[in-house]
Amino acid sequence: MTAKIIDGNLLSKELRSHVAERAAVLTSKGQQPGLAVILVGDSPASQVYVRNKIKACEDVGIHSVFEKYDAKLTEAELLARVEALNHDPRIHGILVQLPLPPHIDSFKVIEAIAAEKDVDGFHVNNAGLLMTGQPLFRPCTPYGVMKMLESINYPVRGAHAVVVGASNIVGKPQAMLLLQAGATVTICNSKTRDLGHHTRDADILVVATGKRNIVTGDMVKPGAVVIDVGMNRDDAGKLCGDVDYGPCAEVAGWITPVPGGVGPMTITMLLVNTIEAAERH
Repeated sequence: MTAKIIDGNLLSKELRSHVAERAAVLTSKGQQPGLAVILVGDSPASQVYVRNKIKACEDVGIHSVFEKYDAKLTEAELLARVEALNHDPRIHGILVQLPLPPHIDSFKVIEAIAAEKDVDGFHVNNAGLLMTGQPLFRPCTPYGVMKMLESINYPVRGAHAVVVGASNIVGKPQAMLLLQAGATVTICNSKTRDLGHHTRDADILVVATGKRNIVTGDMVKPGAVVIDVGMNRDDAGKLCGDVDYGPCAEVAGWITPVPGGVGPMTITMLLVNTIEAAERH
């Protein structure tokens, strides 16, 4: 069996065209959607992520504000800037790029963002709403994964979904969204004993640990949907995921590539969340 590819680039293009239409409607009514992105420090990876987010905003007609600060910025200064953006009527979404320098408490900064502008979906209010099945904002990466499953008309209700990774950003919210959609969910992590025992039983396998090749071909159920959230580099320096792609693609029914899978969807769902925030406003 050779898996079908779930093309994140193609799906993103379709979704972004809808976002552009919604943005145009709001702009015509005098309320252009606005996203503020804050970057503290000089992380090359973070700079790439932020640049891609700003470009995506421009492409769909979302007003973007990019604020870059030196790594020496104090926590108090960052919190003050977030507070100012909370009260800016032109800004509907606020994103503080993580990770932050070690002297700044990321949790405190995320909690300082107004919940109705928390388009990353990380605020404790939004995490609580997600837990109760009434999310205001769905975290972007898990939201993107659900859209990918929807795009292939996969019957999530009643399926066994295994999520490998238990972070607040991907693993935990992913499990909640799959539960909400009616799946039976198992959550594993990189320390799970006999990980393959769990993954081989998965109809839907979402892998988000940041560990290259943590899932190999013999750990996949024939015909399963394999969603690779990982972003690593192989020995030759090429981008790769957490899944050993070639062997897994020979067993799975559907699989996401890296790059070109979940990555583009994460940014697309950020745009969707920003539009939703502007429409609520």
